[in-house]
Amino acid sequence: MKDPNFFLEGLIKNDEKVVKDIYNNSFYKVLSFISKNKGSRLDAEDVFQNALLQLAVRYKKEKFQINTNFEAYLFTVCKNLWRRELNKSKLKVTNDYVIELRDDNEDIALSVLEQQRWELFNDYIQQLSENCIKIMSMFFKRKSYAEMVNIFEYSSETVVRQRVFKCKAKLKEMIKSDSRFKSLLEL
Repeated sequence: MKDPNFFLEGLIKNDEKVVKDIYNNSFYKVLSFISKNKGSRLDAEDVFQNALLQLAVRYKKEKFQINTNFEAYLFTVCKNLWRRELNKSKLKVTNDYVIELRDDNEDIALSVLEQQRWELFNDYIQQLSENCIKIMSMFFKRKSYAEMVNIFEYSSETVVRQRVFKCKAKLKEMIKSDSRFKSLLEL
């Protein structure tokens, strides 16, 4: 497995071999995800291109580190971009006689901010106890408290609620104590 920075450096240098490698290893996963979530191949191509651009611009600016493999990281960036697109389309009112102007710089800035927030969250969730990681995973997958009682063999849903609350509180405390937190608050 190649170092994630190898791919980031290749993007910045516009290394054709590296870019082709990224497309061959990652594009079809992104296409599959977007196709299953109300998108087309053209949408997938746009999102993929925007993600690569976003990563290159950000890496050029701040030389950040990726702590997972590059493909997983890129896929997460693409998922976040597509979810934002879906949310934006829900809020739009279509009028054939009005042309909307989009500010791509604002979109890129918001994408970078969202990705940095995800990285901060991900850094700290990995530092929770093994039990809390499992509980939070179930919580984020929207498992019911009843299901969690059976999975963890707790005595009641109240116990599960307390565990979820304590794990969330610990996670919040760790994130808020990080120096990056204040800079990542919404403006």
